[in-house]
Amino acid sequence: KVPLVESGGGSVQAGGSLRLSCGTSGYPYSRNCMGWFRQTPGKQREGVAALDSGSGTSLTDSVKGRFAISRDNVKRSLDLQMNNLEPGDTAIYYCARCPWAGPDLSSTLGWDGWGQGTQVTVSS
Repeated sequence: KVPLVESGGGSVQAGGSLRLSCGTSGYPYSRNCMGWFRQTPGKQREGVAALDSGSGTSLTDSVKGRFAISRDNVKRSLDLQMNNLEPGDTAIYYCARCPWAGPDLSSTLGWDGWGQGTQVTVSS
C-alpha cells in the first residue's frame, strides 16, 4: 500500500499552535478511517487522535480540549489542529490507516500506511 505523507511539523513555544496534514495522492481518504500517533525516543508509539469513516472522532485524554482531527476536502488531507501546545507534546507525529476492526488508539496493531513522520518540538 502507498505510504501516507505527513507535513506541518515545526518548533513552537509552549502555548503555540501547529496544524499537521496527512495525505497521499490517489488514496480515498474521505471514505476511510485514519488517525495520528506520536513517538518520542525510547518510547512506544502513542495514539493521539482518530477519525472514522463516519466522521466520529477519538482523542487521547492528554490532548482533549487542545487538539482536533478533521478532513480537509480541498487539500484532500487528514489534519490535526494542535492548540495550546505543551513541552510534553514534543514528538514525531505519524498518520496511518485504521485497522479493519476500527480506530483503536491503544495499540499500533493493524494500523498501516506509516510515513516518515513530522517532527513537533515545543519549548518551554
